[in-house]
Amino acid sequence: MFIYDIEVEPIIGKKTRLETYRGKTLLIVNTASKCGFSKQFASLQVLHEKYQDRGLVIMGFPCNQFLNQEPGSEKDIMEHCTMHYGVTFPIFKKTDVKGKNQHPLYKHLVAEAPTRKGKAIKWNFEKFLVASDGTVVARYPSRKDPLDFETDIVRLLEVNDAS
Repeated sequence: MFIYDIEVEPIIGKKTRLETYRGKTLLIVNTASKCGFSKQFASLQVLHEKYQDRGLVIMGFPCNQFLNQEPGSEKDIMEHCTMHYGVTFPIFKKTDVKGKNQHPLYKHLVAEAPTRKGKAIKWNFEKFLVASDGTVVARYPSRKDPLDFETDIVRLLEVNDAS
């Protein structure tokens, strides 16, 4: 399955295929409001504000599979993200990132990531960087703050700018 064939459903809006994002650089993150790494929402928002006009799309996928750290409703999730971190990038409906109900997007990301290929997601805030052609180019662990790999994002955006 090609990444652009996969359907996702934002909390606000209608179900859509990732085809909508073809030509964009994607940073896909499994999130949880009650996780110790939730401060990364602020870093994700910084990147969103800084690079959205150059084609970066941050995509947050709430997940309740790790110690039930995302127990709230969709309304609770959105309120937390907007009130605490000013999030304006797309947040999607709760998503299983592992196990028998693993969302097709996460099956694809885990299978295609160049590092830890095929390895299950271990915790909240694992991040996948996807190039504008749909190639999964990097996978970052939970502990890695998104601002720590900003240069990787910029490098992909420069490729987009040149084409």
